[in-house]
Amino acid sequence: MRFSALTAAGLLATGVSANLNELAKAAGKKYFGTATDNSELTNTEYVAILKDNKMFGAITPGNGQKWQFTEKSQGVFSYTSGDEIATFAKDNSMLLRCHTLVWHSQLPTWVSSGTWTKEQLTSIIETHISNVAGHYKGQCYSWDVVNEALNEDGTYRDSVFYKVLGTDFIPISFKAAAAADADAKLYYNDYNIELAGNKQKEVLNIIKSIKDAGAKIDGVGLQAHLIVGSAGSRSALSTVLKSYVDAGVTEVAYTELDIRHKSIPADTTAQEQQATDYVSVVGACLDVAECVGVSIWDYTDKYSWIPSVFPGTGEALPWDENLKPKPAYTSISSLLAAAGGAAPATSA
Repeated sequence: MRFSALTAAGLLATGVSANLNELAKAAGKKYFGTATDNSELTNTEYVAILKDNKMFGAITPGNGQKWQFTEKSQGVFSYTSGDEIATFAKDNSMLLRCHTLVWHSQLPTWVSSGTWTKEQLTSIIETHISNVAGHYKGQCYSWDVVNEALNEDGTYRDSVFYKVLGTDFIPISFKAAAAADADAKLYYNDYNIELAGNKQKEVLNIIKSIKDAGAKIDGVGLQAHLIVGSAGSRSALSTVLKSYVDAGVTEVAYTELDIRHKSIPADTTAQEQQATDYVSVVGACLDVAECVGVSIWDYTDKYSWIPSVFPGTGEALPWDENLKPKPAYTSISSLLAAAGGAAPATSA
């Protein structure tokens, strides 16, 4: 969606940039980004918006770098899906947020159903990370090294990694990632850690445990899969971002942001509330210097994961299923423009 098209649609005041990444960088952030997936890259209208690095400055592969795709059989590595998106990012001068190395989900059965000793599983983790992160060495701005290790109450998921290694699997993973790619920023990534609570507090302990083990952790990724009307205030959100920085990471980011309606189709009032919630989240990032950026979990409702997982809910993203910008988009643009010293965007 080019500036002229958006201006003609009455979504932005004449002379105001319509480009989220351009606006975010002017406001002092490193990027405004999005996730994508391989099958979507065949949609030329979709790609026309996606590839504009003034709109999006960072790309996250939604699936292609996960274990089930990169090492489906032990010791046999494939990078076809991940490489396609890495090449897309490079060709369009975008940062690549690499995702993810160690996660309890989307694991091949040879990992999840294996009977392992501590030594065996440690070797499996180290080999996987050495190969995958090594393959992408120099291409990734950051890696989500460990993803979603925690239950909602702040206890640890009963994954194969935790069953065999306890919490040690986390520093093991971070040490292996640093060895494979010393320059990539290394993140712990999780959801429902955006507001204060037991899960958020345990992430503080994870940061400490990684550092105490002599491993490197650079950042915390807050997925921010939120619900309209329950996203939290800008101040509450920024306070939690600061808590991670105070615990010892040098950066934080919203990595998978979407804000779903509890029922659809959403009416005007609900869309306005969604826009307000997006402003709270993006505003919190603006308020914390160490928050390097915001990535949405794809940019259009057409490709959102929400309806298939939470039936009857959705319309969670700033563009609708027809790739048209919604009020949330206009509000994010206005917020970023004002933060960067530009005139605010205006809706029709």
